[in-house]
Amino acid sequence: MSDGTGMNPNGLRFDRAEAGGALGDLGVFIPLLVGMVNRCGLQFGPALFFSGLVNVVTGLVFGIPMPVQPMKAIAAVAIGEGLTESQIITAGIATGFVILILAVTGLIDWLNKAIPRSVVRGLQLALGLKLLSKGVMLVAGTKTIIAWDSIGMGVLCIVLVLMLYRSRRVPAALLVFGIGLVALLASRSEDVSGLRLGIAWHMPDLWNHEVWLSGFWRGAVPQIPMTTLNSVIAICALSVDMFPKRPAAPKKVALSVAIMNLACCPFGAMPMCHGAGGLAAQYRFGARTGGSMVMLGGVKIALALLFGGSLLVWVQQYPESVLGVLLLFSGLELALVCRDQRARVDLMVMLATAAVCLAVNAAVGFMVGWSAAVLVLRIVSRRKTRQEDDAS
Repeated sequence: MSDGTGMNPNGLRFDRAEAGGALGDLGVFIPLLVGMVNRCGLQFGPALFFSGLVNVVTGLVFGIPMPVQPMKAIAAVAIGEGLTESQIITAGIATGFVILILAVTGLIDWLNKAIPRSVVRGLQLALGLKLLSKGVMLVAGTKTIIAWDSIGMGVLCIVLVLMLYRSRRVPAALLVFGIGLVALLASRSEDVSGLRLGIAWHMPDLWNHEVWLSGFWRGAVPQIPMTTLNSVIAICALSVDMFPKRPAAPKKVALSVAIMNLACCPFGAMPMCHGAGGLAAQYRFGARTGGSMVMLGGVKIALALLFGGSLLVWVQQYPESVLGVLLLFSGLELALVCRDQRARVDLMVMLATAAVCLAVNAAVGFMVGWSAAVLVLRIVSRRKTRQEDDAS
């Protein structure tokens, strides 16, 4: 894919298409953040503020719509097992420290070169299918045919996205998000009243060694391979496809992930990373420059400082059918980048990687895929050697 913008490498654009693209990743961002706030006591105001701040910085530094997402493995463990705010934050700090070591030592560049493209594509395919299926589940999970938040609303939004597939005058994500706000106000006008000015903020308690041990083993250990593979290696590979003139470098992305968590988490931020799914989502809905992230970050910062935690009820009640549509098309865009794996060997490795990722997890899928790729390469090399010997 090509960005087709004809812009200089550091150019930023601020228009409707960029604004619409900035909203493409909300289907992942909102559910995970709300889950950690409701289940674990994470502070909504600081989490929103720092994610906005990092959005602005990464938009300016990378010049492409580099997403800022919650760390998914930490969020999943936190929501599923009920980690505390302090455990979540220490997990983010520990992950950031490990990624910093990989970046500084140059190991991240070695991994980027050593891992076959077919394995990376397998990871992307698995993540794309997961996002797509989650989007369908959100729409279908409303269990209502006609209502403000229903299957019918989801179908309407899908039709609108398809109709506006190539339009830059009417960004699909912006329109769909606006429909979601109208539905929210129409159906939950009483629930979403009561916005209050000001941000409540307290410093998390990080002075307990048991919190650090628990945060590391329960949160950081499952997150580190996912961050390395999806938040650094996979997103860099995707950026080459989408922005061939200004791709993201693995070491630069790794440093970004490390710094954002080491600098922000101690003050109450959620663990954050970049992600291939987020980049695909924002690109799919029109984002082509870092301007989209600067605009999104500015809005997050303003909302966090103005309304803080009182904004949470709005986010909690936002129609899942609309979020599901954003997620569905995000997953589809990410899965479609795998079409370049046409050779039989590459296709088999990609599908094997994706299958194990879906059946077990990304770390195990990566190891199986990489092992399969190495084994196949050795078999092919031996066959070639035999053919050359027979010919001589």
